Amino acid sequence: MIILKSFILSSFPELIFGFSTNVNENKEETYKFNLSHSVGENKDIVNRRRAEFVKSLGFKIEDIAFQNQIHSNIVRYVTKGGFSGKSDALITDKAGIGLAISTADCTPVFIYDFKNKIVAGVHSGWKGTELNILQTVLNKMFEQFNCKPENLVAYIGPSISQNNYEVGKEFLNKFREKYIRTINDKYYLDVALVNYDTLLASGLDKKNIQLSKLCTYENKNLFHSYRRDGKSSGRQWGIIGMKK
Repeated sequence: MIILKSFILSSFPELIFGFSTNVNENKEETYKFNLSHSVGENKDIVNRRRAEFVKSLGFKIEDIAFQNQIHSNIVRYVTKGGFSGKSDALITDKAGIGLAISTADCTPVFIYDFKNKIVAGVHSGWKGTELNILQTVLNKMFEQFNCKPENLVAYIGPSISQNNYEVGKEFLNKFREKYIRTINDKYYLDVALVNYDTLLASGLDKKNIQLSKLCTYENKNLFHSYRRDGKSSGRQWGIIGMKK
């Protein structure tokens, strides 16, 4: 098991963060270090891996809040671990709770308000990005939790890079030209950059944003990728939370 950290989130000792990979000591397992129940793998195996991963971060599995991600702009405020329903973003101001975001190419965003002690985890694929889920999360933090942009830090985790994310021509009507590269009549979308610009437009300082350059598609020996592996792809988890 290899866990990735974020340098910007690691600067806060009260914060816990870890991003899993597909690295597994048991190389014979089809889904490697998969943490999702939705890919057809034995649930007992997945649960064992989940418990191993969260324990390495200092959490108990019962303190991890997770969701059924449906590529929406639905945001949920949670106060305890366990299943929280259908949504694509979680927010909490409770210490001791980890927010789990599951990905296999989609862009994950993790936010921390270091003044008000609030964390958020966002799953933002192209559909969620088109629906402005990240902006919805930020607006909720600003309006309901009195967060200020200058007190926020954000980590945009590993996702599929623009070079590997070919989309249809119809995406020219969904996203600004800035985010779509055209090569030989093929179109490539930069989902991570859309989310990065959303953070900037909401008032976050560049120095408070870390944008991972790791591509889930290219790094076959490190990440699950649905675009690369299809139905045989597992999922990784990114978890953010505050220590008790």
